[in-house]
Amino acid sequence: MSLPPNKRREAPSEPLKRVLGPAVRAIAGDGAVEVDFGPGKGDVSGKSVYIPEPPRAPTAKDIALARGWADSLALQIGCHDAKIHRRIAPPPGPARAVFEASERARVEGLGAMRMPGMAANLTARLEDQYSHGRFRAVFDRAEAPLEDALALLIRERLTGLPPPASTKGLVDIWRPLIEARGSTLLDRLEGLSENQEQFGRQIRDLLKVLDLVDLTEEPQQGEEENEGDDGAKDGATDESEDANEEGSDGEDKESEDQSSEGDLSETEEMVDSGDTEQQEMDEETVDDNEAPAPWRPNMTVLENPEAFGYKVYTRAHDEEVGAAELSTPEELERLRAFLDKELKTLSAAVAKLANKLQRKLLAQQNRGWDFDLEEGMLDAARLTRVITDPTGALSYKRERDTEFRDTVVTLLLDNSGSMRGRPIMVAACCADILARTLERCGVKVEILGFTTKAWKGGQAREEWLAAGKPPAPGRLNDLRHIIYKTADAPWRRSKNSLALMMREGLLKENIDGEALAWAHSRLVGRPEQRRILMMISDGAPVDDSTLSVNNGSYLEQHLRQVINEIENRSSVELIAIGIGHDVTRYYRRAVTITDASELAGAMTEKLVELFEEDSKIEKAARPVRRRPSLH
Repeated sequence: MSLPPNKRREAPSEPLKRVLGPAVRAIAGDGAVEVDFGPGKGDVSGKSVYIPEPPRAPTAKDIALARGWADSLALQIGCHDAKIHRRIAPPPGPARAVFEASERARVEGLGAMRMPGMAANLTARLEDQYSHGRFRAVFDRAEAPLEDALALLIRERLTGLPPPASTKGLVDIWRPLIEARGSTLLDRLEGLSENQEQFGRQIRDLLKVLDLVDLTEEPQQGEEENEGDDGAKDGATDESEDANEEGSDGEDKESEDQSSEGDLSETEEMVDSGDTEQQEMDEETVDDNEAPAPWRPNMTVLENPEAFGYKVYTRAHDEEVGAAELSTPEELERLRAFLDKELKTLSAAVAKLANKLQRKLLAQQNRGWDFDLEEGMLDAARLTRVITDPTGALSYKRERDTEFRDTVVTLLLDNSGSMRGRPIMVAACCADILARTLERCGVKVEILGFTTKAWKGGQAREEWLAAGKPPAPGRLNDLRHIIYKTADAPWRRSKNSLALMMREGLLKENIDGEALAWAHSRLVGRPEQRRILMMISDGAPVDDSTLSVNNGSYLEQHLRQVINEIENRSSVELIAIGIGHDVTRYYRRAVTITDASELAGAMTEKLVELFEEDSKIEKAARPVRRRPSLH
């Protein structure tokens, strides 16, 4: 006997998730912060905090990890000023990566110094970050990211906590160089952790000492040009200081240390002597420069994602392929036989829903009447008027052809590894039955799938590694977009191709944003008057190769941009169904189901809703015909 919904036992992870929200808001010092949980890495976007979803029955390690993510993200809101960061950060590149890693180390160091419990949580998160073990033994600095090594050394200086054992090789290979050139700067950082601006300027001086000087000169000059006359003088001073330091590159280590210390003292003097008026002017100038430029009317994230911050390292190995090209006819026939066997168990339930959809569509196409006309067929339902109003004219009706708009529906199916098993089987069955149903109603259906060609990066990642791991590479995997059925192909010719979803080894990782843009581009090229795009997914976009070298919400941010563009600026009607994953936080018109067996009902109900809405709109827009008055 099942318990009523309000008395069912909740998952053991739910109490943990409930307490993390208030804890994040308390640490951040902002009651308006929203906390959500999902797959992938944690991230902060404005006042929204995304924490990795803990397991249903978390262990002590899982609890510490969730708390570590919550503490780290909350500290980023409470102890980090984005305006100061933008003003003093170097331009994108290696120097910027080192600078941002150092700032994260400062923020987490503040929390670890203030609260021992938080220090333990942050250590658990850090150990999990490097649990892959690639940095335990490193023999070449090219394989050891400088930003990670410096962040660990700064954490050690601020908190006294040693780096995790899994990072021994990473730290050991960089420590001698960093401490030989910048020991004085590292020592001074300990007393500046509470002051973000002074701390950041010390890090920039450290970047100069570490031969990243060329990358830090440009933003300083640009800032000083925008600050006015006083800023120009300071910029000239900085340039002369940089020139002196460059001239001393060939000198011994002792002279390098002396020159760096000299730069440091001058930097501190500049920060300390800056009055309030100058700082306010700087902030106003930065705000003006940071004002977004007007968008070109013809530029969208669907056509030019790079203009909106989404980069692809290479598209050379991406693949758009028909399902029949990925398998042999014999294998497709075998998989179709397996799918037909599964269809027998689902056909009864799905057929009822499909018939409901069919009746709704056929009724809209074939049944339409105009009433209260002066000629036509006698309206028997209004014959009572002869008795109640003998002087009134008779009422007639006439059947008309309903203007049912040509419609095409695209089913975009998530073919990621998490769909393996029952979810993908149910999705294939539902797509098969709905394709047949809609085809009988004169609605064309296209069925597409999206995944990647490899796990954790393919040829794109290999090229990136061979190129020396350039920073900010963007998407680092090879897409595989599969066409199971085109809109113009009848179901009988594509039924074997639909069975390819059942093939082992096909399902890998999912990059939803690009898949959605691809399906949309195919739809807008169709001649039909009405276009519907239905996304079926069981999670947020996840690609380990891409997320390991970009921020944790890199793919999710692009997905949100694509969804916003389609929902607000496209004629395509977008709906989404999430299997065990809340997609309502992404899509305006969406539904979430907890079990794959509910998919058929959700798909059918959403389509019925769309066609009912269309019918109501058409009825409201139709002019009302009234009989002329006899008076």
